[in-house]
Amino acid sequence: MKIALIGYGKMGHAIEEIAVKRKHSIELKISIENTEDNTIENLTKADVAIEFTGPDSAFENINKCLEAGIPVVSGSTGWLQKYEEAVWNCKAQNGAFLYASNFSIGVNIFFEINKRLAQLMASQQEYAVMLEETHHTQKLDSPSGTAITLAEQILAVNPFKKQWVNAKSDKPSDLEIISKRVDPAPGTHRVQYHSDTDDIDIIHTAHNRSGFALGAVLAAEFLYGRRGVFTMKDVLGLS
Repeated sequence: MKIALIGYGKMGHAIEEIAVKRKHSIELKISIENTEDNTIENLTKADVAIEFTGPDSAFENINKCLEAGIPVVSGSTGWLQKYEEAVWNCKAQNGAFLYASNFSIGVNIFFEINKRLAQLMASQQEYAVMLEETHHTQKLDSPSGTAITLAEQILAVNPFKKQWVNAKSDKPSDLEIISKRVDPAPGTHRVQYHSDTDDIDIIHTAHNRSGFALGAVLAAEFLYGRRGVFTMKDVLGLS
């Protein structure tokens, strides 16, 4: 495949390395230094786009890819208030779009474990649940998109929790997400159920970015030639 990389920071470089190893070519690299090259004309030279930028540009980048008729994989966080609009635009353009808060194969399996554990613990009032996420200091969004996904999975089945908060809270209806920024730390997510008698913890720790990069390339390979809106559950056969 010919890939357009929209966002050529550390993750973009990691994706490039994995993609080239898998015999793909990088047709276009868009960074903060050459945003003027992010045109529909240039995008149409690629078979698929992988977008990792930021909350201020992600939605516009996704729509530009869809307008260009290019399948787009996005891992940007902080823009999800416009996710449903992106889905609508994808369907209107008969395009292909895949968003994930985390492309790691391990994390997506972790999501499934979290959902099942949340179901099992939903009626166990003696257990208090909280989340903790640790990332490097260059990660600007807080909490992480992965932590938000984990929290929303718990909120979907736990009748005692009404909302997540990114802080300590005295309200029993709040689901706490504690965010830490420490170097070096590619990413650790922990969900804990605590009681007076015992704790139940599930933890995912990333050792480097290669797992995220591989997942993004696998998502692009999956999306190429398809139409519709997909998730990593589709890519990994977890649906």
